[in-house]
Amino acid sequence: MDFAALPPLDRIERTVAAVNARGIHAEFVETKEAALDRLKSLIPEGCVVMTGASVTLQQIGFEAILISGKHPWRNFKADLLAEKDPVKQAAMRRQGTLAEFYLGSVNALAETGELVFASGSGSQLPAYAYSSRNVIWIAGAQRITPTLDDALRRIREYVLPLEDARMKSVGNAAGSRIGRILIIENEPAYLRRNLTLILVNQVLGF
Repeated sequence: MDFAALPPLDRIERTVAAVNARGIHAEFVETKEAALDRLKSLIPEGCVVMTGASVTLQQIGFEAILISGKHPWRNFKADLLAEKDPVKQAAMRRQGTLAEFYLGSVNALAETGELVFASGSGSQLPAYAYSSRNVIWIAGAQRITPTLDDALRRIREYVLPLEDARMKSVGNAAGSRIGRILIIENEPAYLRRNLTLILVNQVLGF
């Protein structure tokens, strides 16, 4: 299985429909520029925004916007990184999972609608699973796999080696390892959360 290949349009459409049927709003755009425009349109002015580590958010240009400060939101990660006390910063990381908008990506998703996330520390997973009221994921459509089992294979056989190499290339000698895996199969309506997946018809991230 080629985990880096974009699937044909009919598979993408089936995936979008399957994700929507699980209580998560999914939509499809053609380009990373369209994804960036759509993402910006979903976040009201003045909201607190927190981001998980995401190559995709860098590639679409959203991280650069946050770093520039030229935006109408409060960038919680900037506040977190400005705090140099390790104990206070750890507390702020937990507080960040309650941000009004938490943004990131998904490591793999099945055509049957399950979303799969892998993490070393698990720091972003509480927001994805429960604590943030508004979660937006941007993902290249190459992350679609036929089944949930294939999605788990994608994480271990494809994503992890690439992330490990990336971490070592930026000076982290320990590399990367999977500490936790989250599978979202359904979002209950009674939680009154807004989960949005924007799939892009381009290879983005891993």
